[in-house]
Amino acid sequence: MAQIFPKWMNNLPALMAVAVVAGAVIVISGINYYFSPKFTDVGYRPTQPVPYSHKLHAGDLGMDCRYCHSAVEVSAKANVPPTQTCMNCHKMVLPESEKLAPIRESYATKIPMQWVRVHKIPDYAFFTHAAHLRAGVGCFSCHGNVAEMEVVMQKQPLSMSWCLDCHRNPGPALRPVSEITNMNWTPPADQARFADSVIAAKKIRPPVDCSGCHR
Repeated sequence: MAQIFPKWMNNLPALMAVAVVAGAVIVISGINYYFSPKFTDVGYRPTQPVPYSHKLHAGDLGMDCRYCHSAVEVSAKANVPPTQTCMNCHKMVLPESEKLAPIRESYATKIPMQWVRVHKIPDYAFFTHAAHLRAGVGCFSCHGNVAEMEVVMQKQPLSMSWCLDCHRNPGPALRPVSEITNMNWTPPADQARFADSVIAAKKIRPPVDCSGCHR
């Protein structure tokens, strides 16, 4: 009697098992990336009410981040500068610029500019800029080189796992406090030794491993 099914079909159960496992891996990997902040948040670059260029101000003109974000060293938040800060210069610099019309209107009416927030962590997580800057974590570590950005964009996922990775090994992110706003700072050859001294002096301890719940 002739065989009903070809011989290769004997391997079908094994092939189906491999296909199921491979499919599950692909689906899980896809969800892990495409539903994570690395995909959904990194690259976020909203349109602002005024086309403010960090490249021009922080890069070409060399303005220190703390001129505008003046409370960043003493506050949990890096404050958005009030219109008065802009007008300190723009009363004399480009006072008739059409692009700066919303700034002049805000200054005249005393209605704050409605800047669109770029970087935000979940409300249940407490983050303070002051503590990180006092420890020597530079702006570059979280925000990237804003001195090269025409429009500020989110460069890091700011996720729980990303924060934990840095807290487990903070050494590469540490620098002298005097260099925290220097976007062009280069780590010295003895960076590891310097980082170890900062970790010991600041009594920086790795976090409790909660990655199983907060991935």
